Amino acid sequence: MKLQRLLVLFCLLYVKNSFSQNLVLKKENIFTNPPFAECHASSIVELSKGKMMATWFAGTRESNPDVCIWLSTYENGVWSKPEKIADGVIDEKLRYPTWNPVLFKNTDGKLFLFYKVGKNPREWWGEVKTSTDNGTTWSKAEKLPNGMLGPIKNKPVQLANGDILYPTSTESVKGDIWHIHLEKSDKDGKNWEKIEIKNDTFSVIQPSILQYADGRMQLLCRSKQNYVVETWSSDNGKTWGPLKTTSLLNPNSGTDAVTLKNGKQVIIYNPLKKGKKWDNGRQKLAVAVSEDGVNWKDICILEDEPKGEFSYPAIIQSSDGLVHITYTNDRKNVKYVVLDVK
Repeated sequence: MKLQRLLVLFCLLYVKNSFSQNLVLKKENIFTNPPFAECHASSIVELSKGKMMATWFAGTRESNPDVCIWLSTYENGVWSKPEKIADGVIDEKLRYPTWNPVLFKNTDGKLFLFYKVGKNPREWWGEVKTSTDNGTTWSKAEKLPNGMLGPIKNKPVQLANGDILYPTSTESVKGDIWHIHLEKSDKDGKNWEKIEIKNDTFSVIQPSILQYADGRMQLLCRSKQNYVVETWSSDNGKTWGPLKTTSLLNPNSGTDAVTLKNGKQVIIYNPLKKGKKWDNGRQKLAVAVSEDGVNWKDICILEDEPKGEFSYPAIIQSSDGLVHITYTNDRKNVKYVVLDVK
């Protein structure tokens, strides 16, 4: 009987984990011996076929004034040594921490690095640097127009007319109120405008944008309500319907999602509910797929360690069809994963 129980347990574990391993082509930390104590909130972009760039913020500890934006480039199977690319230095006597960098490359090949500067997420502002040579050189930091924050955590999308749509959100100074909204610019990151979204029922931030063949759009958001929260648009993002919960659990932790070329939707998220501590629920990280944005199925468990923190993921699809993911690995590193999602 003991042998039978062991065989059953083995089979259950195999079934649980085999579907994950079949999809994973690569899984590694981006750096070794990092020149900082902590890191968090990564983003990734494809520069050209086989060449990727990742970014994150890092320093002594989140919210410390020494926290800067860092970059690393992946080429020929190797990540470059981390390079500091932006900081929150105002002058010799004033310095703020930086936050939540987001990389994006438009269809003209212009590379954007968006990030936030400020003492906390309730009082920060948006800045941007750009590059026309795939990050070899960068422009000086430029503050975004008044009232605009840029993408708050997750990547923007470029619409058919060239306009760029940015998923973003705010956290109030008083009352701890969370609101999502969108911002839009032209293809060069100029001429900004704000798109309001009514959200008086849920506390939501950090949306990601999904697109559908019939022209609809969907936002998937981090929430305080233990579930990923969604809203839909049927007019190319101009107006949005009421917020409602999805079937996806959310422990008040960041997610990211992407629309694949085959029309499937993919989200990376922590499939647990929140606990008593802020980091409870971040020990497990999953990837789920949907055909319609309503019915989701987990296809891969990337992490599942009781004492770990695997959070703030970023996800893209590269030109060869593979899915690339980065996420925080215990605040000590950034994990890089490549999946083959059919």
